[in-house]
Amino acid sequence: MEIQPFTGYRYNLDKINRIDDVIAPPYDVIDDKLQDELYSRHPNNVIRLILNRISSTDSAENNRYIRASQTLSEWIDNKILIKDERPSIYVYHQEFEIAGQSFVRKGFMCRCLAAPFGYGMVYPHEITMSGPKLDRLMLTTACKMNFSQIFGIYPDSQNEIQRQLDDAVNRNNISPVTAKDHLGNQHKMWVLDDKEAISETINSMASKPIFIADGHHRYETACNYRQQIDDMGLLHSKHPANYVLMVCIAMEDTGLVVMPTHRLFTGIAEFTSEMLKSKLDGYFELEECGKGIESANDIWNRVEAADSQDVIGLFTAKDNKWNLTKITSAGIELMDKIAAEHHPEWRELGVSLLHRLIVETLLGIPEPPKPCYVHRVDEVIAEFKSNPDLYPIVALVSPANINQIKNLCLLNDRMPAKSTYFYPKLIAGFVFNPLDESMI
Repeated sequence: MEIQPFTGYRYNLDKINRIDDVIAPPYDVIDDKLQDELYSRHPNNVIRLILNRISSTDSAENNRYIRASQTLSEWIDNKILIKDERPSIYVYHQEFEIAGQSFVRKGFMCRCLAAPFGYGMVYPHEITMSGPKLDRLMLTTACKMNFSQIFGIYPDSQNEIQRQLDDAVNRNNISPVTAKDHLGNQHKMWVLDDKEAISETINSMASKPIFIADGHHRYETACNYRQQIDDMGLLHSKHPANYVLMVCIAMEDTGLVVMPTHRLFTGIAEFTSEMLKSKLDGYFELEECGKGIESANDIWNRVEAADSQDVIGLFTAKDNKWNLTKITSAGIELMDKIAAEHHPEWRELGVSLLHRLIVETLLGIPEPPKPCYVHRVDEVIAEFKSNPDLYPIVALVSPANINQIKNLCLLNDRMPAKSTYFYPKLIAGFVFNPLDESMI
């Protein structure tokens, strides 16, 4: 994959006392409450750039995208944001805990060639929607800056590239910029302008494919923006719009954790355990194995222990019961028939079986309303208890693993929405990538 160092724009630490106060998670996980919290945290929080508030008086001349652009210009003019002196690669570590276990995820930020899918070495794994892409394109067009990184993973069996970068950081005695996000995760970034280390990294990455873990909409937006510049007759080989801000993390990194995305279905008919068994009869074996939403932890432990994509925990609120599924040969045959347009690897995914086979086909709900998505079992329990009449069915489903993601990317067979959740999210606010020639 073609990557480059870049001269990033970063918060001026002489003006910003605590970098913690100005960072934010990606725009697509920020709800209204968190947006308000980030707005109040600091007048220079990156929320004003990545997700400016909508106003009832918005117009073509004054809207969230124009305000973000004006804010960006003001911060640069007032030296809230300053440009680094030399092109750099930005080494990035995240320290976090899951269920009491500590992890460190290591990667680096660079500019990555924004080639449309099918024309380069970047591969998607999820379906995108037009609305978010239009939103991000309007922001990019107004601001001419990448504020958030695409999350890319690449194969490196010995993790040599990251080890060389970490060694270069230590060799050059570089101090990190550190920040703690709103969930308590620790983020560290080192600005590496060592030409030799950068050259080694570029050469080592040249033959590597990159699989998008998170940020599909933003990556496609980068490709659309590049095409927009080309349509204007302004694109040339060195134009910064050829590239997009990317965090690259080895697929073999020990801190690369894929969490599940459980579903609480709303807006569908109520089912009892017996009704569910009747609907799934012959295609799944169902084992009744618990009662009460509080049993979700025990059910999830059994799903994890089974280590099989077709084992799904299903809770029917009408009679307060849990069942575990196990697909039969007839179920496999039916899935092959109704999802023949997809590869076998896609048809074996737990989320595919849940949505295409169970909900859409066997339960007869071809277009179910968007479910509530949560990632931890305690969130499942809390969300259900907050409004038990809202969710007739709850599903605990295993995430796709790294190899499944890689294989489906190479097959160009995109997974259903919310098939993966890489935790923690990358933060916005450490470094920005300029897309305007005048800003380089």
